[in-house]
Amino acid sequence: MSYLCPLCQQPLSLTERTYKCASNHQFDVAKEGYVNLLPVQHKRSKDPGDNKEMMQARRQFLNGGHYQPMRDAVSDLLRGLISKEDSTQLLDIGCGEGYYTSYFDAQMANTKVIGLDISKIAIRYAAKRYPACDFLVASSQRLPFADDQLDAVVRIYAPCNGEELQRTVKSGGVVVTVTPGPRHLYRLKEGIYSEVKLHDVAVEDLPGFALEAEHSVAYPMTLNSDDATTLLQMTPFAWRAPETLWQTLKDTTAFDCEADFTLRVYRKNA
Repeated sequence: MSYLCPLCQQPLSLTERTYKCASNHQFDVAKEGYVNLLPVQHKRSKDPGDNKEMMQARRQFLNGGHYQPMRDAVSDLLRGLISKEDSTQLLDIGCGEGYYTSYFDAQMANTKVIGLDISKIAIRYAAKRYPACDFLVASSQRLPFADDQLDAVVRIYAPCNGEELQRTVKSGGVVVTVTPGPRHLYRLKEGIYSEVKLHDVAVEDLPGFALEAEHSVAYPMTLNSDDATTLLQMTPFAWRAPETLWQTLKDTTAFDCEADFTLRVYRKNA
């Protein structure tokens, strides 16, 4: 796998277990198999991204299969979009501990799947558990890939620099995004807000891309106490949740709520 140096944007070459550019910037491959391409000057904090507790909570919830219908729908989309004959490269931005990345890798022949996240803790776990994939610590705002290198990018809840997608995705390549649908986790929100509004699903403006398709994946979930509490911890509105809601989730044996996702396919203009 070829990358660009995050410091000078020159190509990195791999010798034994060290990536090096013409300016002699060096990045070692960790014992788990990943490479850290997030230099300290590009960090906004000492350890950006999910911490160990957040990563473990998300891993527990995802391993319970609660988002499997969405994962499978995304995988089916990608398999229909990516060539089965030619060798292709798929980037999973914001891959976390590799739950989605590893599944895409197992489902798609002739495709090199790369997982990228700013959380070193999550990437270390992902690389150790899923050695068939390439994982790297890097910023989605400065993708360490050459121009027109990627055939496809998937972003599940992950932010990214649209201009970087335009630069790195090949002409005719695709970006698949997953965002919350209108009724996603509506029941949880009822325990937080006096008036719940349906989630806005505005179409993202990606420079150089056109929206090609949109799909909805919605289904009911019944969660036990641990998974319901973990789900709330994973949401951006957890800090606003009152103690009464936390206690309700801790005491429940079956919490019913809705999963609602919007999947969009953007294709880069020729």
